[in-house]
Amino acid sequence: VSMCLSSLLFRDGSVTGHLDDCTCDVETIDAFNNYKLFPRLNELLESDYFRYYKVNLKKPCPFWNDNSHCGIRDCAVKPCPSDEVPDGIRSGSYKYSEEANNLAEECEEAKRLGAVDGSLSKETQEAVLRWTRHDDSSDSFCEADDIYSPDAEYVDLLLNPERYTGYKGPDAWKIWNSIYEENCFKPQNVKRPLASGRGDAHFFSGVCVEKRAFYKLVSGLHASINIHLSARYLLQDTWSEKKWGPNITEFQQRFDEVITRGEGPRRLKNLYFLYLIELRALSKVLPFFERPAFQLYTGNKSYDAEMKNLLLEILHLAKSFPLHFDENSFFAGNKKEAAKLKEEFRLHFKNISKIMDCVGCFKCRLWGKLQTQGLGTALKILFSESLIEKIPESGPSYGFQLTRQEIVALFNAFGRISTSVRELENFRNILQNMR
Repeated sequence: VSMCLSSLLFRDGSVTGHLDDCTCDVETIDAFNNYKLFPRLNELLESDYFRYYKVNLKKPCPFWNDNSHCGIRDCAVKPCPSDEVPDGIRSGSYKYSEEANNLAEECEEAKRLGAVDGSLSKETQEAVLRWTRHDDSSDSFCEADDIYSPDAEYVDLLLNPERYTGYKGPDAWKIWNSIYEENCFKPQNVKRPLASGRGDAHFFSGVCVEKRAFYKLVSGLHASINIHLSARYLLQDTWSEKKWGPNITEFQQRFDEVITRGEGPRRLKNLYFLYLIELRALSKVLPFFERPAFQLYTGNKSYDAEMKNLLLEILHLAKSFPLHFDENSFFAGNKKEAAKLKEEFRLHFKNISKIMDCVGCFKCRLWGKLQTQGLGTALKILFSESLIEKIPESGPSYGFQLTRQEIVALFNAFGRISTSVRELENFRNILQNMR
C-alpha cells in the first residue's frame, strides 16, 4: 500500500504540500472535494432515501457497567413519530429487486431528553424499501443494529446534525481510550497512542502496513469528528436563540502543531488517508448501483430517477479521481497469513462498532454508530472486489449485497469526511484573516 500521507505540512491551520510515494497532493484532493464532489454529495444526502436512518440507541454497553447518559439537552436524539415516517420505509410496500421483501416495520415512538427536532417532512410520505435481511456476518466489519428490534427507531439525520454537545471529560476519554488501547493494532511497548508528541516513524516501527492503516483509519475518524465539533460549536446559548459556528480556539486545541506537540498534523494526515480509503470504496462499488434493478425508491418516479442519476454521477466522479489509493497490497502476502490478518482486522473493527453502544451522549452515539458502520461498509467493499466484478447486469446479486442501512451509512459517513475536508478550508481562511 502506498503510504502517501507522511509529509503534510501544517501552517496556521492549513494542510499543504505533496504526499510521499505517490503523485497526490493535498491541494488536488481539496479542489476535487470542495468544488466537485462535496456540492453534489450534499444534495444527495438531503434526499429522503439518505436522510432517514434506523438506529437502536437503547442497546446496553457490552464492555462495562455504565448507565450514565449525558443529561445535556444538545446530546438528545428524538426519534421520528411512526405516523411521520415514510410508508415505504416502514411497510416495505414496493419491490425494487429480487432481494427485497414485504415484512412490515413499525417506528416505535419513544421519548428522549428532548431538544432535538424529530419531525419529518410531510411531503415525504413514501420511501425506501428495506433490502432482505441476510446473514453476512462473515463479511461484516460492524456489529449492526437489529433494525427489527422494537428499540430500533428512525431518525432524520438532517434534523439531528453532528455538532458540539458538551459531551467530554472522563466518559468521552474512556471511549476513545478503549478504542485506541484495546482495539487498535499497535506495538506492545507503546502504551498510550493518545499521548502527544510521538512521531509516526517511531510509533509504527515494526508494524505491518495493514495494522498501520487500521490505526490511521481510526485516527482519521477521530480527527473528522473533532473537526465537526469545532466547526459547529455552540457559540451562544440564550433564552431567545442558539448560535452555532466555528470555534477557532477549539480547533487549535485539537490540531495546532505547537499546542498538540506535533500530534495535530498527524491527525490531519490520517483524515486525508481515511478520505482516500472511502473514496476508493465508492469508485469500486459502482457496478452494484449501476444495475437497472437498483432504485432509490421514494414513490416519486421522476425524483427517484433524478436521485439515482445523481448517485451514479457521484460514483463516476469518484472513479475519475486520478490519484486513487491502491489497496491491492492489503493482505497480499502468504495466503494463510493474509487470511488470518484479514480476520483479525475485521474483528478489531467489529469490536470498535460495539463500543459505540457505550457512548453516553445519544447524539454522539447516533453519529458514532453511523460513521463506524459507513467505514465498515467501505472496508467490506474493498475486500469484496472479486464478488463485485461478478455482479450480473440484471437479476439478483447473490454474491455481494448491501442493505439499505449499509448504503445510507456508507454515503453519510463519507459525507462527514467530505465535510471535514471542506471545513478545513474554512478554518484556513479564518486563521489567515486573523493574521
